[in-house]
Amino acid sequence: MQHSKKLFELASRIARETDGFFTTKGPGAGNYSTNQFIAEIRDQAASLFGSDYSEQKICGNNSMAVDFYFPDEATIVEIALGLKNPNTEFEKDILKALMARSLGNKVKKLVFICKPGGQKKSKQPGRSAMIDWLENHNGLSVEVWDLE
Repeated sequence: MQHSKKLFELASRIARETDGFFTTKGPGAGNYSTNQFIAEIRDQAASLFGSDYSEQKICGNNSMAVDFYFPDEATIVEIALGLKNPNTEFEKDILKALMARSLGNKVKKLVFICKPGGQKKSKQPGRSAMIDWLENHNGLSVEVWDLE
């Protein structure tokens, strides 16, 4: 099984085991909860894979990093829990993938792992047009996986 799918299964399990994970908490408490969740995923993923694929700085000499990069799969995975919301880092994450690729990193797929509703939001006209453009003009596939 691909690392990206294993990471999704891990994130889904952690989400199910975390009391109140799918409850909206708002600024402050929500940020704290998200940070704990992502830290737990990073910790467990490093053990699961035997290597740390998180916070990969493949976008050049700047502070940008992708949440996970699996070079053997040519896949970037972004933990984008709030993707269902109107203002997210969707476009910035796409830019990071394009930058990483322009610097010679193998990137064929960008995966977003999000809370339920993110996949539906990605099918709306604006985001859908961006995804189609990436696939048709850049050969970069985008997948959005809602946590279960």
